[in-house]
Amino acid sequence: MASQDWFEKDFYAILGVPQDADEAAIKKAYRKLARKHHPDQNPGDTAAEQRFKDVGEAHSVLSDPEKRREYDAIRQMARGGARFTAGGPGGASTGGFEDIFSSMFGGGAGPGGGTRVRYSTGGGGQPDLEDILGGMFGGGGPAYGGGTGFRAPTGPRKGADLTARTTLSFRDAVNGATVTLGTSSGGQITTRIPAGVKDGQKIRLRGKGQPGDSGAPAGDLILTITVEKHPVFGREGDNLTVDLPVTFAEAALGATVSVPTLDGEPVKVRIAPGTPSGRVLRVKGRGVPRKDSAGDLMAKVAIVVPQRLSDEAKAAVETLRELDGGHDPRAELFDKARR
Repeated sequence: MASQDWFEKDFYAILGVPQDADEAAIKKAYRKLARKHHPDQNPGDTAAEQRFKDVGEAHSVLSDPEKRREYDAIRQMARGGARFTAGGPGGASTGGFEDIFSSMFGGGAGPGGGTRVRYSTGGGGQPDLEDILGGMFGGGGPAYGGGTGFRAPTGPRKGADLTARTTLSFRDAVNGATVTLGTSSGGQITTRIPAGVKDGQKIRLRGKGQPGDSGAPAGDLILTITVEKHPVFGREGDNLTVDLPVTFAEAALGATVSVPTLDGEPVKVRIAPGTPSGRVLRVKGRGVPRKDSAGDLMAKVAIVVPQRLSDEAKAAVETLRELDGGHDPRAELFDKARR
């Protein structure tokens, strides 16, 4: 919601960007200044802490397209030297409250004729600026004097949202973990990361952002998760993946082999005779845990070719080749390629 202090704060100057700066330029400027003035980098420096807060407020407004449009409109009004007066019958002030809104909304004419739109406070006093701005930018409610008009609810403002990042191991991301984060004020926030969080996922921590005005709730903390890679396991949705090495003999003749799991307890799977490299074997319920169920573990068969053969093993392979009768496993491939 727009507020009266937007007249006094130049968010573009705070971030050091021009008024036509695009989203990327605003984000770049914010990150640079936030790092420079972060309280962790300037312990005990109250000026840097205030600067950090100002930069955060400027970014929260200019990075939000709707808030930025409201802010630009308000600043444009301020640069025009607008004066807000209640007006009244026979009033002769120039640039008054009714003149501004008359011109903005299509009414009004110069002295001496035409239709003039008036907005009265109903009591002859100055209109409340928060009510005016609230009505201009999405507010609603009873008008001045009781009808439908430009009034928005006033009151304490909620604190601004903050953003942060944390890195989890692959195992902690799958199983869930409790993490402790440092705050700009030197405090700490401890929170539980739910099981199954993904790389790049954002988690909203309610009430963990900047404090609000007296009587208003604090903002939220938007936490972005980075998940480290695992040397053995991968992830596809709620399923875990693993490459399962098997020997030529196991694949050709069939075998029962062990498969590692993320929880450390291996499971047995059956390799059917004649299993080709690349076939995927599914182990139910050994994937990413969820509230009511869990994903699966997908084991992809990878036939291991021996790098060195004993004389006896080499002779056995040569015998197998002779017994194979010159079968060409690529013949079907070339046949399909000619179609």
